[in-house]
Amino acid sequence: MDVLERLRARITARQPRDLPPHAHRRAAVLIPVFRAGEVPTVLLTRRTETVERHKGQISFPGGGEEPDDTDLQATALRETYEEIGLAPDQVAIWGRLDEVETVVSGFAITPYVGLIPWPVPLRPNPNEIAEILTVPLAVFLDPKNLRIEKVTREGRPYDLLFYDYPPHVIWGVTARIIHGMVGILQGDAQPGRAS
Repeated sequence: MDVLERLRARITARQPRDLPPHAHRRAAVLIPVFRAGEVPTVLLTRRTETVERHKGQISFPGGGEEPDDTDLQATALRETYEEIGLAPDQVAIWGRLDEVETVVSGFAITPYVGLIPWPVPLRPNPNEIAEILTVPLAVFLDPKNLRIEKVTREGRPYDLLFYDYPPHVIWGVTARIIHGMVGILQGDAQPGRAS
């Protein structure tokens, strides 16, 4: 069984965890995965410097829940289409990961993992997306690419995660989501929030 099939099997076999009751705004992201040739790959985006939040950061396509969204999966697919032009019918959703919170901006994010065809034509929204990144999954599986820094915010300690993918650094909630997915793939229990 290849790594993507193992990931799909483990995601579909587990019960994702939600955060305790919270007042955060609900949001959802899509983790698009695909095979670039034979290489299991993850698609991410780099946000523009003009977006309202998380300027210039590496993220997954996604955003805040809207009243017309039927559920958070619909939020993830709608936002993905708006940001990179990937139609919902081109995504085979495998399931969701644990809900995570953003430490600074006050969102509770539900990540969905979905297989996409590759190559697929994409149309990044120039107001939101500066660049589309395709990163081999092996980058995130190699512990040499992960750095963890201990930080304190409002008196609470946090692990701040960084994945190095030169010239890019993937950090914050995106790195925590990836770390959680890697934990599922490797059979580890991963918490759904910063510790």
